Amino acid sequence: MNELPLPSYLILALILFCIGLYGALTKRNAVIVLICIELMLNAVNLNFVAFAKYGMTPGIDGQVFALFIITVAAAEAAVGLAILFALYRNKSTVDVDEMNRLKR
Repeated sequence: MNELPLPSYLILALILFCIGLYGALTKRNAVIVLICIELMLNAVNLNFVAFAKYGMTPGIDGQVFALFIITVAAAEAAVGLAILFALYRNKSTVDVDEMNRLKR
């Protein structure tokens, strides 16, 4: 079975990161912004795993970092969604332009 070369993984990670960055900077829906941030974190994970496999010293370090990032991303998503639910109860919208003040 042929393996993909390292540049293939890097190009895919670059595309994922650019899509996530574009979405995070241009979208107004807070849920979509959270999803785009998760997409950027997954692009970073892909780079870590690719460099762990094809790097100068192949090892398990990249997988460990990726697992750590997945854990942090899950916590970030839980906290972010909890904040969004609380804001939605008060303002009845998920538009990030409407959430510029924390006071009523």
